[in-house]
Amino acid sequence: MRPGGLVLVRSITAAESERVATFLADPPLDWINAERFREDWETRQYRPEWTWTAEDPDGELVGRALWWGRTDGELPVALDCLHVREGVPDRAAVAVALLEAGHRAFRERGAERDPLYNLALPRGWRGDAGTASAVEWRRLAAHRAGLTDEVERLRYEWTPQAGLPAAGTRLTFAPADDAAFLDAFRRLAQGSLDVRTGRELAANDADVQAREDMQFYLDAPGERDWWRLAYTAEGMLAGLAIPSSTGGDNRNVGYLGVVPELRGRGLIDEILAHITRFQAAAGAERITATTDTVNLPMAAAFDRAGYEVTEIRLVLEQPAKP
Repeated sequence: MRPGGLVLVRSITAAESERVATFLADPPLDWINAERFREDWETRQYRPEWTWTAEDPDGELVGRALWWGRTDGELPVALDCLHVREGVPDRAAVAVALLEAGHRAFRERGAERDPLYNLALPRGWRGDAGTASAVEWRRLAAHRAGLTDEVERLRYEWTPQAGLPAAGTRLTFAPADDAAFLDAFRRLAQGSLDVRTGRELAANDADVQAREDMQFYLDAPGERDWWRLAYTAEGMLAGLAIPSSTGGDNRNVGYLGVVPELRGRGLIDEILAHITRFQAAAGAERITATTDTVNLPMAAAFDRAGYEVTEIRLVLEQPAKP
């Protein structure tokens, strides 16, 4: 496809991976460097059919869109990288062509929703004119391609230098079957400050929301037997703790929360401490986590547990379908 007759947009062949890996653009916002690309290519987290490029009439590479997925996944999970060379006329138009071509191909393979776009940004990015401009044409392209829902998230990181948060004394943690976890997902969604959860609940009923959330973590590389429900001393369900992973040694907080009737009592600190201590005991040298900028109680809990903000994530996605 040649948008405006200027560029050719297509997915790559396996033989072209190195050409894509070494493509450079300026400024390097949300950049996936050659080493990272090669590593994830080897583990099939980047693939030819998930990698789309734009070429000018001379065959020179002028843009790329890299979608990431799980090693055993049939479809990509998220757009990791969207780049169009500086100086290309109407960078947003080329970016739209890349996004639409990828989305169309994924739908033909059975995707029910277009993958979301995670745009990694430095703290205070709005105060830097170059970064703000780089965000703007990407955001414009994402919106034109249907990714119109957006939320800004804080990306946190814990390292051993921060020290382990103290283990709690008010909650006990126990494994449970899928039915019990599904009920917990349903209850925790009520009144949640998570923007995406609120949007999903507005578009679907609580059962659909709970099943989709639970399935997401079942599909993640983390192990199902890591999951725990949290109970009070009286045996009342207090919340859940799902330590997770993005593959290999990349451990993350995953999903956690407190049931509505017990919120505001500091129990989230005990659940986060449980996850942090679990991941650290497994040898994690770094534990990542994210929360919406508007979710002030969760952000405060991460701060208290020794997590530090390392970047901002602007998440753009297709609106939920009823």
